[in-house]
Amino acid sequence: MWMVSPPAGIFQYTKKLFLSKQVGRAQALESVRKNAANALSMANLIMGLSSILCSLNRHYQHSCWLLLGGFLLDLADGAVARQLNACSALGAKMDDFADFTSFGLATALLLQTQGVLDGLLAIAYVLAVFARLCFFSSEIPFTYRGLPCPYASSLLVSIFLLTGGNVILLRVAAIAMILFMVDRGFYPHDKVLESQLWKKLIYAGGILAVLLLPTTVTSIYYLAWSVSYIFFPFAIWSCKA
Repeated sequence: MWMVSPPAGIFQYTKKLFLSKQVGRAQALESVRKNAANALSMANLIMGLSSILCSLNRHYQHSCWLLLGGFLLDLADGAVARQLNACSALGAKMDDFADFTSFGLATALLLQTQGVLDGLLAIAYVLAVFARLCFFSSEIPFTYRGLPCPYASSLLVSIFLLTGGNVILLRVAAIAMILFMVDRGFYPHDKVLESQLWKKLIYAGGILAVLLLPTTVTSIYYLAWSVSYIFFPFAIWSCKA
């Protein structure tokens, strides 16, 4: 009976082992590619949930920093999904849920509700974010319908940090942001990490501000960033490759 010689058997076994390792590595890389953006959305969701817990325990400063982190993560997850060609229905749902948690529920808690009217304002803010995420879509390429809720949240967070949580200013700003989110106006896809170099530098500056700069400077930085997008969306932030 013919038998494979030991050297040939060892060679075949080594070849199969090498090929299986290559397949496993390729599968791992494909999994990373598909789930990188989902991981960022999950991190944003965790930031939002942590922010909610901080606000419920009256640690509003910590809540604000978590929301700024969520803002940066939200800008990154879409860019990662598009660059890796990993956009999916599941990823979109995760991103919307994370946005609703961070920029809807968690941000509304910064209003420090103490009565019926305050509670109604917080509910209205959450519903505006919900409507913006679920019902407002634009058929125009690279265009949002209604102010994107991360920028509304960033503005409120900046005002909170600058004023020490001045309730009157926060509520006035919240009402204005509700109107901007539900008016169905057009806003460009800023694509901060996918277009001009200066936008990428703005994003990098946002990371450095959160990590290194004093609270006042960071607040002014994010306030200027948000205001520039809210009031001058096409003049400044229109996406150009």
